[in-house]
Amino acid sequence: MFALLSDATRLHLLWLLAQAESDVGSLAERCGASRTAVSQHLAKLRLAGLVETRRAGRHVYYSLRDGHLRRLVMEALSHADHRVSGQAPHD
Repeated sequence: MFALLSDATRLHLLWLLAQAESDVGSLAERCGASRTAVSQHLAKLRLAGLVETRRAGRHVYYSLRDGHLRRLVMEALSHADHRVSGQAPHD
């Protein structure tokens, strides 16, 4: 799982999905990657069991699989932010 989280685009996608479910087009627009790249990243995340899908008509919406992953993503990004900004992380 940590290997999947080591890719900046996948981590950005997970962060976006931690906010709300979304479709490929919206995710691509928000993270600045192509629809093809986002689809490939989401496929890897789905195969790893990190994201799930919900179909509504012709649209497929992606969301994080569970709250544990949401907390892991948010904590990892918070820790990285503190490391970059030079602030000590809060426990």
